[in-house]
Amino acid sequence: MKHLLLYVLPLIAMAACNQPQNTNSPETASDTAHSESSARNEGGSATAFKAADAIEQAVYSRAFNAVIWGMPAVNFELMAESLSKAKGDFNQVVYWSKPVTAINQTLTPNPDVIYVNPFYDTRKGPVVLEIPPASGISSITGSIDDSWQLPIEDVGPAGLDKGKGGKYLLLPPGFKGKVPSGYFPLPVETYTGFVILRSNLGDRSEQDMARAVDYGKQVKIYPLAEAGNSPKTVYLDLLQTPFGNVIPYDLHFFESLNSFVQREPWLERDMAMIDPLKTIGIEKGKAFSPNARTKEILAAAAKDAHAFIRSDLEKVFDPPFYEGTHWALPVSPATVQAMTTHYNDVNFYPIDQRAVAYSLAYFSAKHLGTGQFYLMNIQDKVRQPLIGSKTYKLNIPANVPVKLYWSVTVYDAATHALVTGMPYASRASNSPGLQKNADGSVDLWFSATAPEGKSANWIPVNAKGNFELLARFYGPEKAFFEKAWKMGDPEEVK
Repeated sequence: MKHLLLYVLPLIAMAACNQPQNTNSPETASDTAHSESSARNEGGSATAFKAADAIEQAVYSRAFNAVIWGMPAVNFELMAESLSKAKGDFNQVVYWSKPVTAINQTLTPNPDVIYVNPFYDTRKGPVVLEIPPASGISSITGSIDDSWQLPIEDVGPAGLDKGKGGKYLLLPPGFKGKVPSGYFPLPVETYTGFVILRSNLGDRSEQDMARAVDYGKQVKIYPLAEAGNSPKTVYLDLLQTPFGNVIPYDLHFFESLNSFVQREPWLERDMAMIDPLKTIGIEKGKAFSPNARTKEILAAAAKDAHAFIRSDLEKVFDPPFYEGTHWALPVSPATVQAMTTHYNDVNFYPIDQRAVAYSLAYFSAKHLGTGQFYLMNIQDKVRQPLIGSKTYKLNIPANVPVKLYWSVTVYDAATHALVTGMPYASRASNSPGLQKNADGSVDLWFSATAPEGKSANWIPVNAKGNFELLARFYGPEKAFFEKAWKMGDPEEVK
C-alpha cells in the first residue's frame, strides 16, 4: 500500500463531565469561532463531550479525524450540492455574469474577475473541455481539479495550451480506451471534479465585463461520445443565485462526506480510512443513518476539529512571506508541492495542513506562482486581530511586479467567505477611480464607514465582526518572488 496512515486518537482535554451540549441550539458562525478560540486559549476542547465508554470514544476520535482528512472532499461536495440546488448539473458550465457578491458564499472567492466554472462527471465516459485561445486582453487563468481538489493541469496562457486554446480530454479512473488525436489527455483519479476559470477584466466598465463574459462563454464541456454531433454546452448564470461551500462543523459535514464516499473510488493512499469511517456509519454501498446519540458525538467531534483547524491556521503565518510582516500563503511550500505531485512522496501526507487550506479556500493550481499567487493576513502591524469596529490603512508600494493586476479582498474571519451586507469587498489595481499617492503607491482603507476623502480606496467591513485580508497577484513576475518589492502589514489608524 502506498500510504499506511496511522491515525492516533486525538487526546483533547476533557475536564468537564457533562453530556454533549445541545447541538440543535442556534449559534452563529461568529459565536462558534469565539467559543472555539476561548477553549483553545484555555487549553481545552470546544465542547464538553465525555464518552460513556470505549466505543463512544472510538466514534468521537474517528469522527474528529474524518473531519481533518475529509476536508477537501466535503469542500467540493458542498459545491456539488449548491450546483444541484441551483438546478444545474455536472458537465455544464456555471458562471457569474458580473463579479461575485456575497450572494456567493464560497470560500475566499475573487470578486475582481468573471468566474466561469465547468463541473465534470466521467462516470459515463471521457469528457471534453474546450478552452478558447487568448485574444487581446481576453484571457483565462484557471486550473482543472479532481474532487479531492488536487490539480490535474492548468489552462490558458499559464497552462498547458500556452494561451493557444485547446481540447482537454478528462479520462475516468482506470480508463483503458484509445485516446483520439487532437486532445490533451488527462487521467483523473476521481469521477467528478471542477474547473475554476477566471475570465480576466480590463477597465471593469460594463462593456469590458460583457466582453469578459462573452469570452468566458466560449468555454465548452461535453461527453467525448457526443464530440461528432456539434454538442451544445449548457451555461447557467448564478449571479443572483445562492452558491457556497462554507464548511459546516456539524452533522451535515458527515452527510456530505458520505455522499462523496458513495460516488468516488477509494484511492490507495486513503484505504486506511475505510474502517474508521465504517465506525461512524459511513460505508460504501450502505445508507448513512446514525442514531440520536451518534449524531451528538459526531457534532461534538466536528466542533472540536474546527477548533483544532483554527489553531493550526495561526501557525501557517510563521515564517511569513515577507520578513517582519504577517503576510503568508496559508499553506506551506512542502504541502503545496505534495498536492501538485498528488502525494508521490510516500513518507509525506500532510492532511493537517490540507485541512487548514480547504477550510478557508477551494481549488489548487498545478503550477502555483505562474498564473497567480496569494498572500493572507489576519493581524495588523502590532499582531492584533483585524477588528471591524476599528480603522486600518494598508500601503501598497508602487510598481507591483505583476503582468495583469493585484487586488486585496476582505473576508469574514469566522466563515472565510465574503462579508454579507457590504456594497463590495475589494479594491484592485484596475478598480475605477483608485487614487494613487505622489510616489505611485496606493493606500487602502478598511473600516465600517469610509474615512473622509478616502471612499475611492475604501473597503467596507462589518463593525460587529473580525475580518481577514487576501492579496492576489495575477501574472506575478520574477521580482515578486525575489521580494525586491515588499508590502507591509495593515496599520490601525486612530
